[in-house]
Amino acid sequence: MAKTTSFSCTACGARTNKWSGRCDACGEWNTIIEDAPLSAGPSKKSLGNKRGAAIQLTDLATQETPPPRTQSGLEELDRVLGGGLVPASAILVGGDPGIGKSTLLLQAAARFAGAGLKTIYISGEEASAQVRMRAQRLGLTDAPVQLGAETNLRDILTTLDTEKPQLAIIDSIQTMWADNVESAPGSVSQVRAAAHELTTFAKRKGMSVILVGHVTKEGQIAGPRVVEHMVDTVLYFEGERGHQFRILRAVKNRFGPADEIGVFEMTGSGLSEVLNPSALFLSERGEPSPGSVVFAGVEGTRPVLVEFQALVAPSPHSQARRTVVGWDGSRLAMILAVLEARCGIPFAGLDVYLNVAGGLKVSEPAADLAVAAALLSAREDAALPKDTVLFGEISLSGALRPVGQTENRLKEAQKLGFTTAIAPSGGKAGGTGGMALRQFGDLTAFVGDIFGAG
Repeated sequence: MAKTTSFSCTACGARTNKWSGRCDACGEWNTIIEDAPLSAGPSKKSLGNKRGAAIQLTDLATQETPPPRTQSGLEELDRVLGGGLVPASAILVGGDPGIGKSTLLLQAAARFAGAGLKTIYISGEEASAQVRMRAQRLGLTDAPVQLGAETNLRDILTTLDTEKPQLAIIDSIQTMWADNVESAPGSVSQVRAAAHELTTFAKRKGMSVILVGHVTKEGQIAGPRVVEHMVDTVLYFEGERGHQFRILRAVKNRFGPADEIGVFEMTGSGLSEVLNPSALFLSERGEPSPGSVVFAGVEGTRPVLVEFQALVAPSPHSQARRTVVGWDGSRLAMILAVLEARCGIPFAGLDVYLNVAGGLKVSEPAADLAVAAALLSAREDAALPKDTVLFGEISLSGALRPVGQTENRLKEAQKLGFTTAIAPSGGKAGGTGGMALRQFGDLTAFVGDIFGAG
């Protein structure tokens, strides 16, 4: 029987019967590799009298001790990690250039070293003198952190094996170079090999490792997606470079909840924690103005209040513009279509601009009602009361669907002085804590009651 050869893309996993330089599915270059053929299992002739070791099996009711954790003292970082750093864990941190990844990890290294962990910081992008200058600016020169500047993976692993640290930070994985892989640093093969070697070494030696990863223009961590599967935790460091707020978001965490966020503020002396993000996101909000509404959202386990700002103006172009910052553009198109089809409110010939204040990126469907209210407020030039928050999901039929954690949203809003909440009917509100809760079953009723239209 003729041998069948297959190939697959290391970036997207697409399979093909022939090799090519460019993947037809995702468009990445030099990611097609040959798949090793699968066998039906070892034959008796190949095994001889050798037998493998039996695997220890347990049932689902087996109780195991939770892994010990080391807290850094940075509450926002510990929250995102699920309560602290777990031994022998691998963490991948991605973010835009200049957003503050190295600053965050240098501060984290100093905190973990101060908590008793032997910490080594390996920089592949900057010289040791540059890292020391950053440490001096952050006031961390006395922190017991060992520093190195190297890109050769073999030398780094030898150093880690000799020094036996409890935490190693590699900045960044794209600069690492494995001498047994015939490709340039930063290529798919090099990133995959370096991540595999460092993760395997950390698991075998009981050492925690934090890898810094670059991101593409689409916002995804550069390199093969298999790297995100190798590690235990994937964190994204987000924010607008011209804005002081930074969001550390967990998108994968084997030791804690995903979608948890930590909020930081970039200052002249480094990143400082924001323990009450809602108050900070709303701190610059003045008197009520058309197009401005407050959304009571939930990020992970934390309720967060954030301001949505909308602007609707006649378009001078033949095709109206739809510009979104901090929210999903396709979901904005859906809300506009529902308003026109179900409520009879057209936006044709009008430019629509939507912004989430503070640089926060919101992906929760519960923001639909707040977005619709902001659009209508801007279009009708009518401001909502200052003490009102909104949340709720809008279906294509125009119905308002209830969302989870209603009680937590109301408690956070009341804590910041809001007295009225607008939400879908049927939600499990529990105790409203003295807030006036106005509930609507569909978008038409909401538009008619609040804006006198529909």
